[in-house]
Amino acid sequence: MASILRFRKLCYVEPCSSLKFQYFETPKIENRDEGGVGSKTENLLEKKQRKNKNKKQHREWRCIDSCCWVIGYMCTTCWVLLFLYHSLPATLTGFPVPESPGTRLKAEGLTPLHPVVLVPGIVTGGLELWEGRPCAEGLFRKRLWGGGFTEIFKRPLCWLEHLSLHNETGLDPPGIRVRAVPGLVAADYFAPGYFVWAVLIENLAKIGYEGKNMHMAAYDWRLSFQNTEIRDQALTRLKSKIELMYVTNGHKKVVVVPHSMGVIYFLHFMKWVESPPPMGGGGGPSWCAKHIKAIMNIGPAFLGVPKAVSNIFSAEGKDVAYIRAMDPGVLDSEILRLQTLEHVMRASRTWDSIVSLLPKGGDSIWGNLDWSPEDGHSCDLAKKGYLQTSGDTNFNNRDENRVFQVKEPVKYGRIISFGKETSQISSPQLPRHDFKDLPHKDSATNFTSSCGEVWTEYDELSRQSIRKITENKAYTAQTLFDLLRFVAPKMMQRAEAHFSHGIADNLDDPKYAHYKYWSNPLETKLPVAPDMEIYSLYGVGIPTERSYVYKMSPSDKCKSIPFRIDGSADGEAGSCLKNGVYFVDGDDSVPVLSAGLMCAKGWRGRTRFNPSDIATYIREYQHKPPASLLEGRGIESGAHVDIMGNVALIEDVLRVSAGATGAQIGGDRIYSDIMRMSERINLQL
Repeated sequence: MASILRFRKLCYVEPCSSLKFQYFETPKIENRDEGGVGSKTENLLEKKQRKNKNKKQHREWRCIDSCCWVIGYMCTTCWVLLFLYHSLPATLTGFPVPESPGTRLKAEGLTPLHPVVLVPGIVTGGLELWEGRPCAEGLFRKRLWGGGFTEIFKRPLCWLEHLSLHNETGLDPPGIRVRAVPGLVAADYFAPGYFVWAVLIENLAKIGYEGKNMHMAAYDWRLSFQNTEIRDQALTRLKSKIELMYVTNGHKKVVVVPHSMGVIYFLHFMKWVESPPPMGGGGGPSWCAKHIKAIMNIGPAFLGVPKAVSNIFSAEGKDVAYIRAMDPGVLDSEILRLQTLEHVMRASRTWDSIVSLLPKGGDSIWGNLDWSPEDGHSCDLAKKGYLQTSGDTNFNNRDENRVFQVKEPVKYGRIISFGKETSQISSPQLPRHDFKDLPHKDSATNFTSSCGEVWTEYDELSRQSIRKITENKAYTAQTLFDLLRFVAPKMMQRAEAHFSHGIADNLDDPKYAHYKYWSNPLETKLPVAPDMEIYSLYGVGIPTERSYVYKMSPSDKCKSIPFRIDGSADGEAGSCLKNGVYFVDGDDSVPVLSAGLMCAKGWRGRTRFNPSDIATYIREYQHKPPASLLEGRGIESGAHVDIMGNVALIEDVLRVSAGATGAQIGGDRIYSDIMRMSERINLQL
């Protein structure tokens, strides 16, 4: 901070102070003629002073000044907060700290019974450097992801280069090896002070858990799931660890607690472990029944998330759209030339795991141009009494008239619409799109040669094709894959060899024995394990991204993203459309439809997806923001990551780990309209 202020002083303060002496030290001239030479000289000096004064005022505030002030404010704020954190007592008078679930349940006599395996999701696991380029000198075995993130500011381009994977293989680029951090520290904190698994780990420890009966199944979340086995043998090591914990803990079955993308990663593991080698782990058809007691899925992205679409398409989400709505030029500054989103897209399009989160099930699940399961959803949750639901935990007693009463139904099935009007007009008015007729490159000009180095696959698209994509068109869960294959052909060709997003017609078809189907619950069967339990634990009551209104980017320069969310597209007061994003109920990342449908319908009872009638439970947690700053991120939060500190969720996990069944902890607890949505979906069971 001091060096920044000294730099500012040298550049802008000291030159001005030297000018000050020049302005006011006027030369001594003999005034021989009061109305002659002397007066003319004074007039000239006054004009010169005014001119120099204007120059001085013009120099007083520039971009570097703004940067220095912003950095100064940020550093000062951090120092003040750090000082208060270390100087204030752990508890303040009048603000008692609530008793943790672990402490309370230990007093009730709860003790460890089943070993616990934690499976982190996307981006929350730490990554460290084992081999790198010369620009990464001194970073051996230091965290590039999940820590202080200081290298972003020191050497941002080098940092991005080492987090990127090979664009053709989806594995390590030559000369770079980045690996997952092992152990519980891999995902306890995402950054200093920002917990992920730490609170749950601490509460498990309070009832007696430790390293011998608790394990973090860390993996490189950038890779496709099968590639974690091919490169790191992560699935083999997880199989061996579960078998070891089973034997060393009195042959007690394991309770698995996956989060977010870790949910479908473990779904892939269950199919892998029972499949024969070389593609599978060779555990046999009874491995899961023997070793797994329950799977408690937190914030499950079973059927994908729409925000994965916007991430691949334009490296955006609701936060970027909001920033652009507040200040349209902040991310496109010609002065700073940061091109942040372009760099993010360049790296993230090498991560195959993002494709695993694209919406699964097509139009049958997510809706078409005129229909969606959420039809009639109201975003004005407070007025509908959403957060005032009674304490009764049985979903049959919730308010049945809470939603499905709005002026105009939102067409959520149009996940991407170019223009606000396109997202609302009737489907016969929409033009049809055929990507076969679009040229991928300009025939007249070689666009890539004029741009030099290719940053993203948009640099290889013709401007004619880009314009054709946007002409009043709307894309559903089915047609958006055609769109993504056109704008990101290399990424989709590479990733779709590892993932599938459809619905199986016949699960007995031999083709579904391939690993590309194993992470899609609509294209694979659960294991034959009738005593196992599957839970879906997620937050509700937070507006969550469902579909987007896009427009052409005003920038036509090379190495720029040609599309962006239209931050100016807003609905009326209480509308679900804000800053170009349509919202539904969810946990801020995963819509209720994706988190709850499989346990509400696809796996409920004996179905073709659940042949052994594994018991399924839905446990929803109403979001309640923290009442004060002293509560931190809240003890009743339903947000996608903050829910890991939700005391009700922690208590559910602890009770099941100590031997309770789903029925003993209360069965289903549903506040959302997932049951109604599931009834609207025509899914062959």
